[in-house]
Amino acid sequence: MKKSLVKFLAFGSIVLFSLASCKKSDTLVVTNGGTAGTLSASATTMVLDKAKLNDTTKVITFNFTNANYGYTSATTNTLQIDLASDNWAKPQLVTVGVKQLAQGFSTTDFNALLLKLGLTAGTPSQVSARIAYSVGTSVKPVYSNVVTLTLTPFNLTSFLYVPGAYQGWNPATADSLLSATSNGIYTGIINFTAGNLAFKITPAKTWTNSYGATGATVVYNGGGDITAPAAGLTWVTLNLNTNTITFAPVAYYYSIIGDATPGGWASDTDMKYDNGNQIWTVTSPFTAVAGQGFKVRRNHDWGTSYGTLATPDGVDLTSANGGNISVAAAATYKFNFSVNATDATKATYTLVKQ
Repeated sequence: MKKSLVKFLAFGSIVLFSLASCKKSDTLVVTNGGTAGTLSASATTMVLDKAKLNDTTKVITFNFTNANYGYTSATTNTLQIDLASDNWAKPQLVTVGVKQLAQGFSTTDFNALLLKLGLTAGTPSQVSARIAYSVGTSVKPVYSNVVTLTLTPFNLTSFLYVPGAYQGWNPATADSLLSATSNGIYTGIINFTAGNLAFKITPAKTWTNSYGATGATVVYNGGGDITAPAAGLTWVTLNLNTNTITFAPVAYYYSIIGDATPGGWASDTDMKYDNGNQIWTVTSPFTAVAGQGFKVRRNHDWGTSYGTLATPDGVDLTSANGGNISVAAAATYKFNFSVNATDATKATYTLVKQ
């Protein structure tokens, strides 16, 4: 009898423990959708100063409070910044560190972020900022209040370099790609030669770091060679925001031709596109021929050529029946040529003795 009672009590304890365990494991946590926190900024009007480019001091800080989901949650907090007129269609996103309730920016970092939004340098623009709170894909994010700021960024031209087979894989002498506003999009013309289409991209004129490719994706310090689709003058566009690169044949290229040039009127002397200064240029020996000179041709064709105005001013050229550009004395000159961005019938030039 005593043994039976002991066995019964032991069995009963096991059952009670099992029931208690089941109750605990079946407890569900249900969110009420969450209530967003609030956001504030240390400044709402700012003209960014290029003189502070290398200053790591935070020029603006966004502070916010936690969202409330009714329980302790692992929340991802993302600062979203967008043009006020964009209605959050394409915001720049900055994930804030875990357990941090503030995000600060130096002049360099904040200016770069604003340029990626497409803000015009030197012009005040209205920008919106908010915090997006998320606890997972199954729960819709909640958003803080919107802070409106008036901000003026500055232009900051930046370069990348394109060493490759077309120039002997030498970063020190490689052509460049330019981003006029440091918005992550770099463009330039590269003259790929037949059988020499492989290249990489470097942030500096060294091999310390480089961009390669894995399939269609550009990879920092990884991947294999990037390959141009064909030889010839090619517009290369690298988008580091999407890690993609695109190629397009150059529609128009320019050369000099005339008595004063090495090929006379029979043969063009091609100019090279200077990506950094965004001009066509050539350094060449010129001869001085009384009453003659030279012109600029597009695509080795007389359909479009540039010469001097009816009254030459030493600066401007026209494609409307212009005159020959004169050379004062035989010597080596650097000739720079730039087509007007809004009126292709007009251009400017410089001819400087070397």
